[in-house]
Amino acid sequence: MRAAMDRIEVEIVRLPGSEGLPLPRCMSSGAAGLDLPAAVPVPATIAPGAIELIPTGFAIAVPEGYEAQIRSRSGMALQHGVFVLNSPGTIDSDYRGELGVILANLGREPFTIARGDRVAQLVVARVSSVSWVEAEALVSTGRESGGFGHTGGQGGTGS
Repeated sequence: MRAAMDRIEVEIVRLPGSEGLPLPRCMSSGAAGLDLPAAVPVPATIAPGAIELIPTGFAIAVPEGYEAQIRSRSGMALQHGVFVLNSPGTIDSDYRGELGVILANLGREPFTIARGDRVAQLVVARVSSVSWVEAEALVSTGRESGGFGHTGGQGGTGS
């Protein structure tokens, strides 16, 4: 049995240039991410090794206590080497500007984005505020300060 997902309301505004584009939406009933369309007025080509900011034509009001995360689409990353560079990009609850997607092309071929192409996913998630508690030392663990491959990589070499 599938548990019900939390549902929150998020205000969204169409900005000039978003006319005719669909609102961000999930493409299946179990999808966590809402696909973001490109609001490019003409096709935009990202050369191999290049980075481009792709507009979406939308601004949102993320409720306090939440963030929106912009993430790569797995098919674009695997098939073309195109991904969200600062993934996940965070949209804070007090940001009201246009959602933009920073795409990088690590593929071997130029990648062209047309108006309305789905270029990234948007996930809205709860966040916690932090209150720091300074301590003289941290509770000991089996791992301690080991990181970056400490628990073993391919072949169990630890690197």
